[in-house]
Amino acid sequence: MQHNSFGPLPAVSVLTLGGGGLGMLWGATTFDECIATVHDAVASGITLLDLAPRYGDGKAEEVVGAAFDGRLPPGVRVTSKCNLGNPPSDQVDGILRRSIEQSLQRLHLSRLDLFFLHCNVAPDDHPMWRNPEAVARLTSYELFVDSVRPAFERLVAEGVIGAWGLTGIGHLDSIIKLLGERPAPAAVQCIANLLDSPGGLKFFDGPARPRDVMAAARANGVGVMGIRAVQAGALTAAIDRPLPSDHPEMREYARAAGFRALCAELGEDPAVLAHRYALSLPIDTLVLGVKNRWELAACIAGAEAGPLPAELVARVDAVAAG
Repeated sequence: MQHNSFGPLPAVSVLTLGGGGLGMLWGATTFDECIATVHDAVASGITLLDLAPRYGDGKAEEVVGAAFDGRLPPGVRVTSKCNLGNPPSDQVDGILRRSIEQSLQRLHLSRLDLFFLHCNVAPDDHPMWRNPEAVARLTSYELFVDSVRPAFERLVAEGVIGAWGLTGIGHLDSIIKLLGERPAPAAVQCIANLLDSPGGLKFFDGPARPRDVMAAARANGVGVMGIRAVQAGALTAAIDRPLPSDHPEMREYARAAGFRALCAELGEDPAVLAHRYALSLPIDTLVLGVKNRWELAACIAGAEAGPLPAELVARVDAVAAG
């Protein structure tokens, strides 16, 4: 499998196995099938496993712990995350450390290679703070600079984590500012799909503009992990789990009708074409949300086929624009 440079970190496979599917968030699967998927992913050359406690209440981390029992194959690295919120500053270090300890217990490991803030960073006075659905997923810029980033740096110095990163969704100016500050994150996760949409992760007004995040990361030597290539199922042939009709992913599925029509014309699987489109963007690695070996194999085949040619990207962009 192709490997790319990854900011200041060692090179990474062009595909990363994500924890959403392993945590059974994206439709029905089984624990044993998820273990088999992890083994197939590593056998195919995937070198990064992107996990988080939120993925199935720790289930994704338990899958990887059961798959390798603490003995990761050579060259394979693991990430995890913490949904910190916006606690008092004197609680930040303890919350981060407890999250890491619990993740390591599930993984049967003694160290995380990369640890992400699983929150959106926003200015203290931004209207997002008035959205009750958003507050638990927000960390203030001031808290990040004064308390979170120093705690991350201590954890790196102690060898508890190898590096730290950001979730690049939310207040665009804050994200770009943090990418340019020092110490900078080693990596940022940003939306990489043909709709430029975070779907149900959007807690703010206006466009998400993930390509601006990618450009800022590139300019500052930060590794770029693309996420949500199929926008939580909205860019597949059919949503694989029951959702209410007004759910953001259902609205995006309707918005993508033109894309599915184009795929039918080309005789292509929408999920595969969506992944190939994401690989055409300026990212280092693309996180897969697969839940079984068959979905994994399709994504690997798409990666082997390579990024979409420019003329097909233009056609996809045209139908995505409506």
